[in-house]
Amino acid sequence: MATKLLEVSGISKSFPGVQALKDVQFELDRGEVLALVGENGAGKSSLMKILSGIYTKDSGTIRLEGQEVEIDSPKAAQGMGISIIHQEMNLMSHLTIAQNIYIGREPRGGLFVRERALNRQAAELLNRLGIHLDPREVVENLTVAKQQMVEIAKALSFDAKVLIMDEPTSALTDAETETLFALIAGLKKHGTGVIYISHRMDELRRIADRVTVLRDGQYIGSLDRDHLDIPTIIEMMVGRHIEEGARPTAREHAHDDVVLKVEGLGTRRLLKDINFELRRGEILGFAGLMGAGRTEVARAIIGADPSETGEIHVAGKPVKIGQPADAVGHGIGYLSEDRKLLGLLLERDVNTNVLLASLRDYTDGMGFVHTAKGKQKSREYVKSLRIKTPSITSTTKNLSGGNQQKVVIAKWLARDCDILIFDEPTRGIDVGAKEEIYKLLNDLVAQGKSIIMISSELPEVLRLSHRIVVMANGRITGVLNNEEASQAKIMEYATRMGEEKE
Repeated sequence: MATKLLEVSGISKSFPGVQALKDVQFELDRGEVLALVGENGAGKSSLMKILSGIYTKDSGTIRLEGQEVEIDSPKAAQGMGISIIHQEMNLMSHLTIAQNIYIGREPRGGLFVRERALNRQAAELLNRLGIHLDPREVVENLTVAKQQMVEIAKALSFDAKVLIMDEPTSALTDAETETLFALIAGLKKHGTGVIYISHRMDELRRIADRVTVLRDGQYIGSLDRDHLDIPTIIEMMVGRHIEEGARPTAREHAHDDVVLKVEGLGTRRLLKDINFELRRGEILGFAGLMGAGRTEVARAIIGADPSETGEIHVAGKPVKIGQPADAVGHGIGYLSEDRKLLGLLLERDVNTNVLLASLRDYTDGMGFVHTAKGKQKSREYVKSLRIKTPSITSTTKNLSGGNQQKVVIAKWLARDCDILIFDEPTRGIDVGAKEEIYKLLNDLVAQGKSIIMISSELPEVLRLSHRIVVMANGRITGVLNNEEASQAKIMEYATRMGEEKE
């Protein structure tokens, strides 16, 4: 029987008050892609940090090519041939591709770096991997996908036997994802073992040879490629069966049910003649390929980006929105696709974040904040939205992605916004947390709120939206009722490259 490339058994890890991992096991063969899945908080990150030398295990054994090893630092992991590519890339944007790949290991002549030798060395590596990039190109000029290719090249420059990839497609277009998958196929042929962490269930059948599931820090089980069944994997991840849920039906609305009307909206760079209506108690989905202009519509509506043409009506009245504060004043809340950068103060507590948009409601004429009143409001939203946090004084960055998203939602509900714009509401959160967000959105529209939902996941758009606006190249190319919509039809409109809708 051939020796396994990597064998992990009995791995446990505790932090103060938290058992992160308990008796975890898995195996990885040469030339195999092992998908590691689980909800946020399942222990995936802790396990990968142990394998990459960032954390030390409390107990258990790690065998690499049959030999037991102790990985006590990232440098030790790299020396053994274990490399990790984190979800947040770790490149120096002002340096070239070659300099990033071999930083600290550059060929030198005395005190000086031999630039030609460095570029030649990097070019040989890139060619071997089938990555068509100029090693002299500065990294900040690259797309996200190309930066990711540089990360992969950097990891493999250490002669990696095991490559760990954490959510590698989260910021990639479909075409860029295909390029990444082709690169992974090449790595498999050369015998590299890949541990692939992803929340995207549709990728598993395409990329994984096996799937290993973690839940609550424990090993649940593994499925081979021939037995991959997405509903079974999801049930293993969350410990319960998740219903697909019925698709909503478009509703007949009276004219006075229109809460937001956009007419002729245009911007200098992209948007052209955007027209649509949002009705009370409705989820209006926005679909389209990357760069179609969906986020730009949201940013133009709230005044984050200047618009050159168009009018916006709220509750039947024309309004002027020159900056986000104006939008909030008209009852429009925007949940950015980047909640960590634009939606939250991660180093502050939950209470501060919930009250961020409505602080004036808890401040008297002298400028003093009524702390008790604000905390009571925060506790109400933590309870009603089922935000999992030890207390409202807990630091927000320590919450899972799904619970951070709920804090952003609570912020705008506390501000009593009737119109909510959700940009990629479930990006980067696990399948169980997605279900909670879906239920929350449906609860909000049942209460009379109105939602614009931008999502790159077509099953998500179809499941939640009463109507679907499809965009391409800065224009609306179609508006579909849910009953007539399908993934194929949405993609048909999304690839019309900005033709006028029928």
